[in-house]
Amino acid sequence: MSEDEEGPAAAPAEKAVRSQRLFVNRLDSYGGRNIAEHLSKCVVGASLEEVEEEEEEDDENKSISAENIIGKAKEGTFQIVGTLSTAESEIPNFALETYFNLSRESLQTHLLECDVIIYNINENAEQIEESVWAVSALHSMMDHFVNRKTFILLSTVMTWARTKPFDPDDPEIPFTEEDYRRRKAHPNFIDHLNAEKTVIKLGKTNKQKFSTYVVAAGLTYGAEGGILHSYFKNAWLGEIPALPIFGEGTNIIPTIHILDLAGVLQNIADHRPRTHYLIAVDDSLHTLGEIVKCISKNAGSGKVQKFPKENAFLSKDLTQASLDHLLVNLRMEAVFLKENFNIRWVAQAGLVESIGKIFKEYKKKRGLLPIKICIVGPPAVGKSTIAEALCQHYKLHHIQIKDVISEAIAKLELTVAPRPEVEQDEQEEAEEEEEDNIEDAQELLDGVKENMEQNAGRLDDNFLIRFMKEKLKSMPCQNQGYVLDGFPKTYDQAKDLFNNEEEEEEEEIRSHLPPFDKLIMPDYVIALDASDEFLKERVMNLPESIVAGTHYSQDRFLRTLNLFRDINTEDETVLNYFDELEIHPQHIDVGKFEDLQNRYVIKQLIKDIGEPRNYGLTDEEKAELQRKAAEARLAKEAAAEAERERKEALEKAEKIARWEEWNKQLEEVKREEQELLEAQSIPLRNYLMKNVMPTLLQGLNECCKVRPDDPVDFLDSAIHLQPELDFCF
Repeated sequence: MSEDEEGPAAAPAEKAVRSQRLFVNRLDSYGGRNIAEHLSKCVVGASLEEVEEEEEEDDENKSISAENIIGKAKEGTFQIVGTLSTAESEIPNFALETYFNLSRESLQTHLLECDVIIYNINENAEQIEESVWAVSALHSMMDHFVNRKTFILLSTVMTWARTKPFDPDDPEIPFTEEDYRRRKAHPNFIDHLNAEKTVIKLGKTNKQKFSTYVVAAGLTYGAEGGILHSYFKNAWLGEIPALPIFGEGTNIIPTIHILDLAGVLQNIADHRPRTHYLIAVDDSLHTLGEIVKCISKNAGSGKVQKFPKENAFLSKDLTQASLDHLLVNLRMEAVFLKENFNIRWVAQAGLVESIGKIFKEYKKKRGLLPIKICIVGPPAVGKSTIAEALCQHYKLHHIQIKDVISEAIAKLELTVAPRPEVEQDEQEEAEEEEEDNIEDAQELLDGVKENMEQNAGRLDDNFLIRFMKEKLKSMPCQNQGYVLDGFPKTYDQAKDLFNNEEEEEEEEIRSHLPPFDKLIMPDYVIALDASDEFLKERVMNLPESIVAGTHYSQDRFLRTLNLFRDINTEDETVLNYFDELEIHPQHIDVGKFEDLQNRYVIKQLIKDIGEPRNYGLTDEEKAELQRKAAEARLAKEAAAEAERERKEALEKAEKIARWEEWNKQLEEVKREEQELLEAQSIPLRNYLMKNVMPTLLQGLNECCKVRPDDPVDFLDSAIHLQPELDFCF
């Protein structure tokens, strides 16, 4: 049987018999997870047939849920098994089996059970050694294979990074698969190159039993991550003024969407082509500068800034391997893919042309959804306090009328301001992309200033609505969301602000709702209220420093409060507008709670709105919280230690005082006992001195004179003569 007959011709018959077991290493990595999940929904051999209704089938593939993946596998999809990098990693719901920390013997057993083995060393360089061992182990056992096995090494175009062009005078000629023997690797990817050579070599021994392939993939992007994730994240957060371009940004980066790469692997598993080295890149020839500018424009402020290449190594978000991919300069063309494979491309033209779809996919995968809130209510009800708390908790943008006006005027003044000649060349491209030219900006600025002069510093609704609409449509508000504080105030303002001028009449006829702009329409409308007495008392209790220069002064506050009540007694109020759009306001009477800071209201709103839909705390914020927690813990421990020492010192002092008091009392008792004893012994002493001692002394004197042999007998005889002595003895 020829090699061609063993290839594509054999696959359809095999598909009808059984599904295939497919191994992917590191299922918990970005590439492994997305590739394996895509393949788990693919029917074995499906890429061998042309699909006419691609869009419908794509929708069907997307609708496959986690619950029926296993059932679908019985109908011929790839059955996914693979390893995990850590024991704590979440087990993918599309995987039939997962392994962690296996011995080489156990891993070999599981590999022998699989029909297709994919080893990804593109983002997991530490897997190179294991991949080389795996292909060698399978090669040594191929005589015992029951079915033909396919081994695919997913490598990187960085093994081509130092390849010299065919014609130095024409460096724009791209490299193709036919040139793979000339490839020269980047110094940091020599091990990748050696692994590629080993895999290709071992696949030439017995192609009917064991086929090996190497896929040199471009920089992968799409879904929730990839090397470009840090750029998407920084643009979305808007915490840095401009996205960095390292170097001149003119280097061409070969790229491919992660799902398109999965499609390439699917085609290899189905077709088993005779070519054993394939390049997996899209049709784009985008430079680093074009990619970064595109991300910044569609996900952030639109600004970029060039930095020396050396500054790239100071980035905390990019690894050495990531920087190598971003700084590579290669022209590559995947000729074999175009001519032989059936790939349902997600982004064949590249990231720049598909940025809208890719950014939408990125936000969905990351759960990055804006939270849009509108808070209305009478003056002094606590709108700004609650808005600030919600903005801090959810990382939203606080939209206040005065700030929007100031920002818009400042932007117009900056636009019309003359630029230094030195900066003109650098800003030429940015100036061309401005929506309003300098003349239009100057005309608008003059109109705004004139209107404010005529209205004592206030703006007419037409200017106010325009500035507010631009603010709500700005990228930060579209990315994270906003809290609209106290605006709109009337039905007409709400209608003009949220009305979609581009809405077609057919949409209005088809829908029972009035046309509105979904991009800026709030998701939550919070209507705060309280009695006039409550509001007046709250304002009266405010410190003078807060009241001075604000509308909380007595006369201005009463006028503002009366105006609010008058506006909201009509049939057409701002709340009626939202009700008509079935965005029903949440009414809260803050007067029921004796809480000037509205802590209970804020807590209830956070509970109703739910969890934040953003990245959460940054590393710096986490470090700051940890630092504060550590300081609080140390302060608490120090206070506890000081309190313990204070108590010990107090107890010691009390103990010493009690001891001294006890000794003092003991001495007093001894003295009293001594005095009592002495007092009680006086009568006896007097008796003895008077009646006994003279006789006793006389007897002793006599005893001394006589010196009897037995003084005791002598004295005993004397006792009978002296009764007093008898009493004493």
